[in-house]
Formats: sequence, C-alpha cells, structure tokens
Amino acid sequence: MPRVKGGYTARRRRKKILKLAKGYFGSKSTIYRTAHEQVMRSLSYAYRDRKQKKRQFRKLWIQRINAAAKLNNMKYSILIHGLALANVEVNRKVLADLAVNDAQGFTAYCNLAKDAINGNLPKKVEVKAAKPAKVEKVEVVETVDYSKMLVKDLKALANEKGIEGADKMLKADLVDALNNAK
Repeated sequence: MPRVKGGYTARRRRKKILKLAKGYFGSKSTIYRTAHEQVMRSLSYAYRDRKQKKRQFRKLWIQRINAAAKLNNMKYSILIHGLALANVEVNRKVLADLAVNDAQGFTAYCNLAKDAINGNLPKKVEVKAAKPAKVEKVEVVETVDYSKMLVKDLKALANEKGIEGADKMLKADLVDALNNAK
C-alpha cells in the first residue's frame, strides 16, 4: 500500500490551532501538541466564563440594590417583593443603575414597594378623552389583575361579591369567576 502524506488538510488544521494559540507562553504557541491542549482548555474556559459573567453581574446588581434599599430602611427581598406586588416590571440592572446614579428615583421605587406591601396596591387607570386637545368627557376604568393576587385574597373578594363555592375553587377558577362577576 502506498504511503499517504498529511499534506494540505493536516497543515491547514494545525495552522488554525497555532493561530488560536498566538501569544501563549513558551511552547504553547509553537508546538502543535501543547498548543492544541491549551487552546481546547482556553475555549472551555471561555464558554464557562461567558455564563459566569452573567452570574457575577447579577450578584453585583443585587448588592448595589440591597445597599441602596438599606438606606431607605428596606431589605432587598422586601423591595423586590413589593415591586412584584405593585406590578412594576423593572429589571435588576436598571434598579442598580438607579441606585447608583439617581437616589431620588430609587427612593420613589422604594416608596411604591412599601405602599404595595401595606396593601395600597396601585390600580391601573385608563383615561379616555373625546378630543386630545380639549377634554370634555373623561371615563375612568379601573382594572385589577386577579392573576397576580394571592389565593386567600381572591377567596375573600369572591365571598364579598357573593360567589358561591369560592372556598373550594382553584386559583384559575377564582380568577375566571371574579372576571365574569363584574
């Protein structure tokens, strides 16, 4: 059987690895075998650390939010819970930026969370005007998102509205019954 040399394909493969290993210390940038080992290790580190970078930034944002929340006599977990109750959809990155750069804006979010925890939930208010320049007739429509409420609160509302069998209903059934009872 005739001998087959590696030729073009093998050289191209090796050059690709050595190009990736450019700048490595010692033989890791010149010898194919050690360069290949180091490149494979480096690529796995890069993949792993792209995930870890996201974790580390989230940890940093949480620390900044917690520090600013403590200045407003709150804890991080209570602040996040209050914002969830108030249906405020703001992510931790934005909250951390507010905590660092805009203390008054962050304080407003803290006050909103405190109000929501105390039961003063802000209701969605839609204002409909007949003409944009001049308001003649204003209709205020209050809507409550029942799906965000706790089951015990839903049962209490259902009992107030006179819905029969509310104590035995599941959350989805309670939400449907309350939406239909309007």
